[in-house]
Amino acid sequence: MKWNKTWKKASLLAITAVMGTTLAGCGTTGSSVSQAANGKAENSGKLVVYSAGPEGLAKKIEEGFEAKTGIQVEMFQGTTGKILSRMEAEKANPVVDVVVLASLPSMQSMAKDGLTLPYADAPNSDKLVKDWSDPNGNYFSYSASALGIVYNTSQVKTPPTSWADLAKAEWKDKVNIPDPSLSGSALDFITGYLSAKGDSGWSLFEQYQQNGVAMAGANQEALDPVITGAKDVVAAGVDYMAYKAKADGEPVDIVYPAEGTVISPRPAAIIKTTQHEQQAKQFIDYLLSDDAQKLVTGAYLLPGRTDIQAENRTNLADIPAYPVKWDWMNEHGEEVATRFTGLYQ
Repeated sequence: MKWNKTWKKASLLAITAVMGTTLAGCGTTGSSVSQAANGKAENSGKLVVYSAGPEGLAKKIEEGFEAKTGIQVEMFQGTTGKILSRMEAEKANPVVDVVVLASLPSMQSMAKDGLTLPYADAPNSDKLVKDWSDPNGNYFSYSASALGIVYNTSQVKTPPTSWADLAKAEWKDKVNIPDPSLSGSALDFITGYLSAKGDSGWSLFEQYQQNGVAMAGANQEALDPVITGAKDVVAAGVDYMAYKAKADGEPVDIVYPAEGTVISPRPAAIIKTTQHEQQAKQFIDYLLSDDAQKLVTGAYLLPGRTDIQAENRTNLADIPAYPVKWDWMNEHGEEVATRFTGLYQ
């Protein structure tokens, strides 16, 4: 399937990681996923949701939805890459009803391939940021994150203010960047930057590589060394993780370069093969509700609805953003990820 090509190189590793994550109980239980994989969840009427975190938010949404509707949820949590790899492995016997990703181009590709079930009249969908959701109801971006420069406040007294700064000698061997084959938001940043800058934009990433920037796993793996002080900076760091770590007392903060950055919407969609259409629609209704949007802002994410503002972080109107081309990002994601990872390996 085209929508999963970008992630195929990581498929075997991701599937192994999925099983490890499952057994570790990261957002679900081994028994519940095994039950879903055997198709028993379908008969039980439970709603199967695959969600690209954050883990705490996904759990609160699960609990809030169950309390409001009485419908039980079996949830698997992982990165966008792990979720798409899992769906690829299950494509002969799909069990998932609703998917939440951290990459809009990946969801657009799924919709283009006819894998999503439209829900055009979802309540509150008219209040969503229009560029992030499908007008025909194939997917709804209920939240978003912005990519910025995350830095250790104990070690960095004058933080960088532009992407180009990180190519300077003073930052040599001090910077991490997430792996776009594992992180949907990292892939959004790199493809979004290139869609705005054109082919000349590759020079920035080549300069990063020459300056010792390290590709360091998914988002959390890239951030952890900055929290501990092993590195100074994450380039294209996910902002809600930085706000959360800062609120927890960690020595980190974030800047959005004045020249612009990429906003990474987090879309949700009903999968066309669902046997629980009405329950799945209720889950979408809940994601777009006031209650769930408050949970979104509580997790330091940007709300998907324009009529709701976060009080604990910079809001959308105050983040300078590149004029990205989502169609180009969707079309070129695979080749960009391949070229980028090849450059850093």
